[in-house]
Amino acid sequence: MDTESALAALSALSQSTRMEIFRLLVRHEPDGLPAGDVARHLDVPQNTISAHLATLTRSGLLTSQRHSRLIVYRARLPRLRDLMLFLVRDCCAGSPELCAPLVANLSSCCPSRESCPCPSLSTTTRPAARRATCWH
Repeated sequence: MDTESALAALSALSQSTRMEIFRLLVRHEPDGLPAGDVARHLDVPQNTISAHLATLTRSGLLTSQRHSRLIVYRARLPRLRDLMLFLVRDCCAGSPELCAPLVANLSSCCPSRESCPCPSLSTTTRPAARRATCWH
């Protein structure tokens, strides 16, 4: 991720309704939610939700897919991961053991390391290096 992409994502998330939408869609991964359901969950008018969903989609944080008459929105978790990694890339002057608590908090809801699909785990044997390279 580059600086411009990070700024676009952070700008999209800097409004409270858009932050709530994004967090709601993260909770509903991998299925996502139709726009109308997002509006109902957050008790926000449909036209307002549509404008916010468009902003989040343009920033790259959401994807949408049409299913008949519904448009289902999903959070782009790889994009969120890229944003978080961009923000902490130079954390602790390259000392992964200092960042371990941060990485542990970020990965607390993810599957165990044993079931992680990341290729970096199969090639990296040091635990600190795994934490620094894998977000699962």
